[in-house]
Amino acid sequence: MGLDRFDYQLPAEAVAQRPSRRRSDARMLMALDEAEPPSHGRVADLPAVLEPGDLLVVNDSRVIPARLRLRKATGGAVEVFLLEPAAGGAGCWEALVRPGRRVAPGTTLFAGDAAAAEVRGPAVGARDERDGGGRDPQDGRRIVRLLDPALPESQGQVPLPPYIREPLDDPDRYQTVFARRPGSVAAPTAGLHFDAELVERCRAHGADLATVELAVGADTFRPITAARPEDHAMHSERYSVPTSTLEACDRARRVVAVGTTTVRALESAAATGELCGRTSLFIHGRFPFRVVDVLLTNFHLPRSSLLLLVDAFCGERWRTLYDVALAEGYRFLSFGDAMLVSRSGAGR
Repeated sequence: MGLDRFDYQLPAEAVAQRPSRRRSDARMLMALDEAEPPSHGRVADLPAVLEPGDLLVVNDSRVIPARLRLRKATGGAVEVFLLEPAAGGAGCWEALVRPGRRVAPGTTLFAGDAAAAEVRGPAVGARDERDGGGRDPQDGRRIVRLLDPALPESQGQVPLPPYIREPLDDPDRYQTVFARRPGSVAAPTAGLHFDAELVERCRAHGADLATVELAVGADTFRPITAARPEDHAMHSERYSVPTSTLEACDRARRVVAVGTTTVRALESAAATGELCGRTSLFIHGRFPFRVVDVLLTNFHLPRSSLLLLVDAFCGERWRTLYDVALAEGYRFLSFGDAMLVSRSGAGR
């Protein structure tokens, strides 16, 4: 399986820079019957597609204000991008420190005139920021101790993906309405299409709602660089699946996963029997799906692990669907439109 199979031309103008005016106004390409051509609608139309006994499962992780703009005592600017809590005591985080080569271990960083953080040594398995490979003691991931644990809330900024170049007027638009426990550094973007009204209309049509938690990491959108996709080293993320959610999945007519992160959490729990922990599950190829029947997802970057998951889920249909979406002016990536697709050969 060559990586070229997962490449396609993504014009810059197809990358959404702003969310839709109203969350559920986003367009939705629907492909629930493999024998029929896809149809077009809005995410607001989702309740009419659902039936009694369907279960919507969403990721309720909340994006943390992970980007801290600090400075050294000499005045040099330093960006600290928090990734996840780390061992080493209260306030310790694994973080990307930029420019890493100019910030030696033991450096104190300041917010205004107040000492805010202390940079320690490289994180275990730190990678070179320049190419994502190898290890470099001067660059990549570091352990940072925040002197004030509340610093992210007081000084941090919610990070947007690098392909979004316009500032966001309302930072809450990069949080889902389900967001509960802080832990992600990127939003579970399929959930951004929901508002409270849409959730209630889904329930009114007989669908139920359940949650999982998967802390979306910074590597989620990283393109695969291995020549063969099967050689890709998948990143690890924290997840938790309540027992009640798995029980609801067993009872459901169809399990409709909202987003690829929800798929990874559910399928990780089903594959391992572990309801919480860390997962490095790489869903690709002929993956044996055990839980998810239908996927609501955004349109993803070429050569990304997210696109390989979609391919594993719906097969070669993804390429036709992406071609249709590009031809019809759908908006791609985090603030873009959505696709509702059934699993190839699904039947319960």
